[in-house]
Amino acid sequence: MEKILFLSHTEENGLLSSHALEALTAACQIAEGLNSELTIGLFGGSTKKAVDQVTGKTLVVEGEPFTSSRYATDAAVGEAIYKAAGATVVVVPGTARNMRFLSGLASRCNGKVDTHITGFTVDGGLILHRWFYRQRMRAEVTRSDRPWFIAVDSGVFEPFVGTGGNAEPVSVSIDDALLRTTVNGVKAPETGEQTIRPDAETLFVAGAGWTKKQADGQPHTDEAAELILDFMKKSGASLGSSKSLVDLKGEGQSVLPFMTHLNQVGQTGSTPRHQKGLATCCHGEEPHVVGWRFVNERRVINLDPNCGWAQGKADVLYVADAFAVMSEVNKMISD
Repeated sequence: MEKILFLSHTEENGLLSSHALEALTAACQIAEGLNSELTIGLFGGSTKKAVDQVTGKTLVVEGEPFTSSRYATDAAVGEAIYKAAGATVVVVPGTARNMRFLSGLASRCNGKVDTHITGFTVDGGLILHRWFYRQRMRAEVTRSDRPWFIAVDSGVFEPFVGTGGNAEPVSVSIDDALLRTTVNGVKAPETGEQTIRPDAETLFVAGAGWTKKQADGQPHTDEAAELILDFMKKSGASLGSSKSLVDLKGEGQSVLPFMTHLNQVGQTGSTPRHQKGLATCCHGEEPHVVGWRFVNERRVINLDPNCGWAQGKADVLYVADAFAVMSEVNKMISD
């Protein structure tokens, strides 16, 4: 019989992230489908608030050494919780922190790992779903090897909503020899505006039209940057970009200073899963659509009523000037 373990770190505020709660929903559904026992494993600087978010048997490791993301401590915690739970299937949210140590943890436990899971079915056993080739081919994965570590993508499952206060936390001890490293501080390169927010409800995508000549025959890149950043700050949206826009820097053309290839969405970029999306100054052809296929509600602003987005690819198309529209939108959300 399978034993399911949900394993996740807490955030700086001591709570589980939306991504973690979504993965917990997946773990609950897997346990229910397999008629298996579910154990919850939490670790971080503090876990008390996170324990109140979940329900059922819970194993916890907390303390200052587990506040920061480090391979040594995170892998040690994962191994200790896994052994205490006696799990055969371990479900984790595919966060940046978890992905740093998950493969190493699977190796320590003589297990296998699959990442970027977007669904599952139970048909005589657990069958996972994930996408390959820029989200164009869906694969079904099953394994007989145990333990099996599974990293779940965000934006797929509904966040778990527990009854609160019903968890039974049990502390798991860690060998002090595994905690021989300490964090003295963090040194990082200077960065500009934080624009990539995977957990944001809305994705705002900018196209190359923002840097082109406008109605007066002149480009207004500085104004475009101001409008976009103002919207990002006020709305809390995540920023995406078309490939043509991020490629402008290599062509020596006027660019948005905060835009990099990390923001790229589409066939050769990321495939986000936000609830809502707003594309501006994009033509909406195949590369864009591939990147948007998992966005639930798609709206577009474009002066061309015959652009690619108008051909059944957007839920709503606003035939208007993006500069004027976003200026008004920023005023509205400021009130």
